[in-house]
Amino acid sequence: MITHPLLPKLRQLRLSGMLYTLDVRAAQASERQLTPTEFLALLLDDELERRSQERLARRLKQSGCNDQKTLAHFDFSAAPTVNRSFIQDLAACTFISRHENVLLCGPTGVGKSHLANGLAIEALKRDLRVLSRVTHRLLNDDFGLHPLSPQAAQDFYDIISERYERGSLIITSNRAFEEWAEVFGNDLLASAALDRLTHHAHTLIIQAESYRQRSRRKEVVGDSPASPADTLSQS
Repeated sequence: MITHPLLPKLRQLRLSGMLYTLDVRAAQASERQLTPTEFLALLLDDELERRSQERLARRLKQSGCNDQKTLAHFDFSAAPTVNRSFIQDLAACTFISRHENVLLCGPTGVGKSHLANGLAIEALKRDLRVLSRVTHRLLNDDFGLHPLSPQAAQDFYDIISERYERGSLIITSNRAFEEWAEVFGNDLLASAALDRLTHHAHTLIIQAESYRQRSRRKEVVGDSPASPADTLSQS
């Protein structure tokens, strides 16, 4: 590739990536007796796909998402209360164009974060902008484990208010909605936040055993090692 005679011209046109598949496509063109136009179309398809993958990798890195926690890697058998069709419908990302939210609630370790991350990756595949952050890094507080500080509660409300009917939020919580007032430490603020979040929202309550607990029990009874999906931290 480094010494290919076409490299200077392709580099000048910012098409040097074509050289990765040029020889393979040339052989295919000869074998299948493709026309010059068909041969060029294959090379252009390769270039478009390469750029798409590079763009996805760039967006993925910037977003903060985990590239290992995709919907394809989610173990639906371990969370039977999760409706696969419901998740597949969300994966089309039409809820984003409608500025709707997705709220995933349930105990620690049942796959909430994995599903949220997987949906975010589906959005990235569609060239949509995504920012994924855990609450304690975003607010310098940990939502759900203890009451938010007054400043963190206000900041959280401001984020929800700013995104209301302008953009979509995917939020995971191990606290039921009726407990949010306690977490916010402010009944009025919690009510206003929930009112905006749930106005245009898809809500999923997950009831399942923690992946970590299930994996630990298998180890105790001497079962075979847990599968990769069993060992993922997904709370």
